[in-house]
Amino acid sequence: MPSPGLRRRVEAIPGVPLPHGILGGCVDIVDIEDMHELLGVEWMSLGCCPVRDTGWCSEESPGAIVPPKEFCSPEAEFAEPHTIYAGAKCSTMGWSYEEAVEQVTATLELGEQRAIEEAFWRDKLAMRAVDLTPADGPVSMAAGVAALEGCLAETYGGIGVLHVPAGAAALLGCCNVLSLVDGTPRTLTGNCAVLGAGYSAQNTGPGGIPADPGTAWLYISGPVLVRRGPVDIIPDRAGPAIDIRLNDLRVLAERTVVVGTTCAVCAINVTLC
Repeated sequence: MPSPGLRRRVEAIPGVPLPHGILGGCVDIVDIEDMHELLGVEWMSLGCCPVRDTGWCSEESPGAIVPPKEFCSPEAEFAEPHTIYAGAKCSTMGWSYEEAVEQVTATLELGEQRAIEEAFWRDKLAMRAVDLTPADGPVSMAAGVAALEGCLAETYGGIGVLHVPAGAAALLGCCNVLSLVDGTPRTLTGNCAVLGAGYSAQNTGPGGIPADPGTAWLYISGPVLVRRGPVDIIPDRAGPAIDIRLNDLRVLAERTVVVGTTCAVCAINVTLC
């Protein structure tokens, strides 16, 4: 084996984010201009109230009582901010400030999707979901998706998002539960699917309870919207990046995101056998 001193420095091996994660084609992404939105947002729910039908009195049913029409109050919903970051540290003899900035920027670009998925699963999906798992325990993947889509259809009625850990996604293809439609994974009913590495890292049920070995948690929600702020490099110049005590160079790339969904969130535990 050649001596390390003889090795030639070359460009790093580039990476590409997973194509069907939360920043893929399934979710709307807004690069915001109003920085106040990075403090969190709230809105009145739309489409969560049911649309009902009513009958008419006719000559065939004189005196029939038509039930009174029902009214529904939209609920206030909200989404809270999360700041994701990548940090790089190296000896000042090994890297320049510009090289450190390039490193953390590329790292954030590759890994931000997973970090967003982890935060959204942990702080929103797992905290809001209704557990549909039967008393007998985990169900098959196909049965789990069917139950989730039924839950969403009953409470929302529009196209929603199926949230699947990347480690379980392959099992949805073997039963034709998912297929690619214009490059986006979708179910037969039209719901799109996020196949997330961050979801695999969490894989917890409602309340944050970890999945048992051989099982996974699936969630479904209404549409998801990701608001993103700009990427900030900290510090913004070379001088403050140097820790003179250790002669280290430290640089951060940060971005604040606000991820929200609407109406019901349902969850179910499935078997991976």
